[in-house]
Amino acid sequence: AKLQLHLSTALCKSINNMQHDNDYNVKDMSLAEWGRKELDMAEVEMPGLMSCRSEYGASQPLAGAKITGSLHMTIQTAVLIETLKALGAEVRWCSCNIFSTQDHAAAAIADAKSAAVFAWKGETLTEYWDCTNSALDWGEGTGPNMIVDDGGDATLLIHEGVKAEKEFEKSGKKPDPNSTENLEMKEVYRILRDGLDKNSKRWTNMAAGIKGVSEETTTGVLRLDEMAKAGELLFPAINVNDSVTKSKFDNIYGCRHSLPDGIMRATDVMIAGKKILILGFGDVGKGCAAAMKAAGAQVMVTEVDPICALQAAMDGIPVVRLDKVVGQIDIFVTATGNFNIIMAKHMQEMKNNAIVGNIGHFDNEIDMAGLQKIEGIKKIDIKPQVARWVFPDGHGIIVLAEGRLLNLGCATGHPSFVMSNSFTNQTIAQIELWTNKDSGKYEKQCYLIPKILDEKVARLHLAAVGAELTELTKAQADYINVAVEGPYKKNEYRY
Repeated sequence: AKLQLHLSTALCKSINNMQHDNDYNVKDMSLAEWGRKELDMAEVEMPGLMSCRSEYGASQPLAGAKITGSLHMTIQTAVLIETLKALGAEVRWCSCNIFSTQDHAAAAIADAKSAAVFAWKGETLTEYWDCTNSALDWGEGTGPNMIVDDGGDATLLIHEGVKAEKEFEKSGKKPDPNSTENLEMKEVYRILRDGLDKNSKRWTNMAAGIKGVSEETTTGVLRLDEMAKAGELLFPAINVNDSVTKSKFDNIYGCRHSLPDGIMRATDVMIAGKKILILGFGDVGKGCAAAMKAAGAQVMVTEVDPICALQAAMDGIPVVRLDKVVGQIDIFVTATGNFNIIMAKHMQEMKNNAIVGNIGHFDNEIDMAGLQKIEGIKKIDIKPQVARWVFPDGHGIIVLAEGRLLNLGCATGHPSFVMSNSFTNQTIAQIELWTNKDSGKYEKQCYLIPKILDEKVARLHLAAVGAELTELTKAQADYINVAVEGPYKKNEYRY
């Protein structure tokens, strides 16, 4: 079957209720062969995941796991999905961003029946949250027992569902989409409202059966930590984001690669000589700044953290305030993980054809809603995910991916080798949570992957880059009070 991009609500519902070979919703199944060819190439560049298959495949540590994933449906994610399946899991998947799906990757996974996948590039918000809902629907009112999350949307929907069911049981009140101005939460409340009459215990029962979630990114970890601190987290969580082999590799080296890729594919502008402002100098900002400097740009950064600001200054990068330089900058890149960073008033003050993009997780670093509300503003679509917004005075700015992740919206995201590091952490986290589901080891808190496993992820990738480790003697290991086999650093060590 070939399922096209825009399906009727009735058809979407019928697809969601299927529990057989056609349980998917992708854009174009004819892309599956292309996707499989790229998957085969990616596997060579993902030694960590392939090592997991060879090491754990025979023992099937994920047997019985029903994993729902909410993470960019790319070629690299497809290799993760097939790794989880190879270790014994059943998998359902959606993307965590309306623009990040690679349609040939989604088609390849659906064609191979590696997972029930619900994702295509260019989803509306309504479609996005319906896909998330579908990925969490395992039929007959059941849900997953494990989650792979990126940004926390699957986790959010479950927690909001439990809250809604408690309120409905108490007062008969249903969530009201009109009670919020947040466009994402409007969709969440719509799904919860519409589901209550069908099954008023769906989310409560689902949460009770979930053994854990592994979270990919900074924003999702912040959500988990907040819920854990408030005593509201409904199942154990592993923070994959702060594994060194994720945060320092995905966030620094991945962004160093994919930021210029996204900008150049979207605009074809020459980066050399341009004035570029990176908003935020954490790991993501550091990778972005390094890439732009290497391309010959005049780089500046903004920061609220004095340590990060001093790091930038010591790297020879001016630390400035947005308000003071907004009219000078050619390219703006938000990388803070916060919200309300570039506002509509800033965009009005930018020079003609300034490029504005985001590489932080969500779309709220750039005030797209405020931009759309400017009286007399006109949007001219240049190509998918590239638009020129023209102000009433005639000057305009170029906005990439509607303020969402430009490296995934305008290009293909991080390269396979970097994502092998991140996704090997995800695989290890899923094994750790699932195999300890009945041991009492993990409570309803957010945990880090042990340092020794973090180092193992790195070890799995060394041969691919021709790196050969020096080995400590027993005497040397004793001298610095570590084991010969590691771990070699204390948890407090900052790489």
